[in-house]
Amino acid sequence: MGLAQPGRRRSDDPRDAAGQRGLHGREAGCEREGSALNDEPHETPELPEEPRRYPSTIGGACYIAVLLVVGVGLVVAAASDWRVGLRIMSGGLLVAAALRLGLPEKDAGMLAVRHRFLDVGILVAVAVGLILLAGSIPEQG
Repeated sequence: MGLAQPGRRRSDDPRDAAGQRGLHGREAGCEREGSALNDEPHETPELPEEPRRYPSTIGGACYIAVLLVVGVGLVVAAASDWRVGLRIMSGGLLVAAALRLGLPEKDAGMLAVRHRFLDVGILVAVAVGLILLAGSIPEQG
């Protein structure tokens, strides 16, 4: 009838090509013993083992500090004065923008999400927006 039959691999089936390739795009039989493909040894370069630092970059530590400042701002906004909480959060975001602008790309850690000036622009825009929000809403009663 021309209906698809489950379990049958045809040439247009994407799983068909996946079964023919091995790890890292090599041919599928290169790992089998006694195969003609094993005549040439495949050596994988070993990378030097470096001790891991926690956090691994100075930007990671700065990111954690910014998260803590923003978290404190959230707690202050929820517990007491929301204006002060918003100002604390926006201050943390402005510090993050300054750090992102000043740190080199390899040390920026999780502060580097996009291109440098896009990251800085987004952080500054959100911080300025929070400051304007805190200042523009009138006091209630």
